[in-house]
Amino acid sequence: MNKPLILVVEDDAAIRNLITTTLETHDYRYHVAPNGESAILEASSYNPDVVLLDLGLPDVDGIEIIKKIRGWSLMPIIVISARSEDMDKIVALDAGADDYLTKPFSVEELLARLRVTLRRLNYVRGNQEVQNAVFVNGELKIDYAAGCVYLGKEELHLTPIEYKLLCLLSRNVGKVLTHTFITKEIWGSAWDNDVASLRVFMATLRKKLEKNPSSPQYIQTHVGVGYRMLRV
Repeated sequence: MNKPLILVVEDDAAIRNLITTTLETHDYRYHVAPNGESAILEASSYNPDVVLLDLGLPDVDGIEIIKKIRGWSLMPIIVISARSEDMDKIVALDAGADDYLTKPFSVEELLARLRVTLRRLNYVRGNQEVQNAVFVNGELKIDYAAGCVYLGKEELHLTPIEYKLLCLLSRNVGKVLTHTFITKEIWGSAWDNDVASLRVFMATLRKKLEKNPSSPQYIQTHVGVGYRMLRV
């Protein structure tokens, strides 16, 4: 079985060398692209398993690269950027990025984000035929066809909104979903009061889903950005 192929899009030679050395040490295959034009060419030619994308490219802003790739592929994209404001993260994630890693970063964190993304990718690839039937994550089981949710042997009684939220998160397990994305999917809009409602429904969902809501096992909060369902 081939090792995962990673496309590294980074114009800073020092950072690019750090990333590629790390990938090589951990037996990942990789291609490199120092700018946006070559990134599109490499992505379309080699169909990498994951793209590691810097936003501050010399010719094209990284957000445009995300949008272009999303026009024809769902390949996972992890943004690696010095832009650390919440709004920068939200814009990238809403454009279609799967995760966001802020510079400076540790090698260990990069590898951890990569493992999470590849686990999600393997899950999607291996379960496409049953994705519309049953979702299982630890003790959590969602029977999409029956519209039922179980935690262990106990059936959870969720409101329609709570159920829609849980299904949306489960179908994107391992991916950070922004407030804007979630509210548009659930309510069809993204007003401030929708985000406030989202927080309320997420709190009630956690009370039913998590054994310890203050230390959640299934749903991770990204403060100011959104939520992610963790693979247990």
